[in-house]
Amino acid sequence: MPKVSLWLGGALGWGVAMSLSFLASLYIIGRPTGSHDSVLLVLYFTGAVLGWLVALPLLWQVPGRRPTETKFAAGFLLLGVATIAATAGLFALEYRLFYAQWHAPFLSRIWMFQFVFTSASAVYQFAVLGLPHYLPFGFGGLAAVAGLLAAHRR
Repeated sequence: MPKVSLWLGGALGWGVAMSLSFLASLYIIGRPTGSHDSVLLVLYFTGAVLGWLVALPLLWQVPGRRPTETKFAAGFLLLGVATIAATAGLFALEYRLFYAQWHAPFLSRIWMFQFVFTSASAVYQFAVLGLPHYLPFGFGGLAAVAGLLAAHRR
């Protein structure tokens, strides 16, 4: 298993990096700051922290004797997918909290349909509108961190 300092320090660092990627993308797009930017900033930070905490122990399952390229690819894929999945999941929960006031009673059949389709539409909306905030800086940061993790695992 990875060291606790790498686990916690890396999670905080990765969260800050993805938050900065979000802010930089807002600047590049030229969008004026909105009222929800602080909530979205926390969402991207938390999603990245959760993504790191999930991806790191999975990455440590890749044997250290593998070629560096394999470790890089595993780190790139695991960290990227875990970060995006965690952030999309948090986005879906936030989306669901907003629409819950109009949904049927908890655990009813209609509520389950509403829950599934509200969550699915939130994940789709994140895929279309949220993923571009990881470009170009988040993608570059992902490549750099995957390279550092691959080199660290020699």
